[in-house]
Amino acid sequence: MTRGGFAALLVGLGLVLAGPALAEMTPPPPARRGPAASAAEQAYARGVEAARSREWAAAEAAFARAVALRADHAEAWNGLGHALRHQGKYPASLEAYERALRLRPDYPDALEYLGEAYVQMGRLEDARRVLERLRPLDAERARELSEAIAKGK
Repeated sequence: MTRGGFAALLVGLGLVLAGPALAEMTPPPPARRGPAASAAEQAYARGVEAARSREWAAAEAAFARAVALRADHAEAWNGLGHALRHQGKYPASLEAYERALRLRPDYPDALEYLGEAYVQMGRLEDARRVLERLRPLDAERARELSEAIAKGK
């Protein structure tokens, strides 16, 4: 093997072995860049502010805009579920939390809020199943959901 060929082999081997580390350093997918992503983040920020002010209809509209612009925005799906739940729109709320959890299966916020929605709907067994998923991920959120379940009995 020539010296140049050997060097190329070493570089190639290094890239293969470093693949996982390089994958963490790659830029986000195209859906997260550009005007749509920026507009999605702005809509998400408006949703967060509206939720802080307990303006649930405005929060719903902002989060819905964010997910329309960027369907892979787990946080916006979770925010949408939260806003819907606070308006008593439980079926739509559950769908939004499930979308967030499909994107991030171990998302503690979405799990807690999904469990709370189940409690509010009187579906305590479903809430307990969610609690079991949440326990190993976030002890504090699990405690909060456990208390909500206890009050829902």
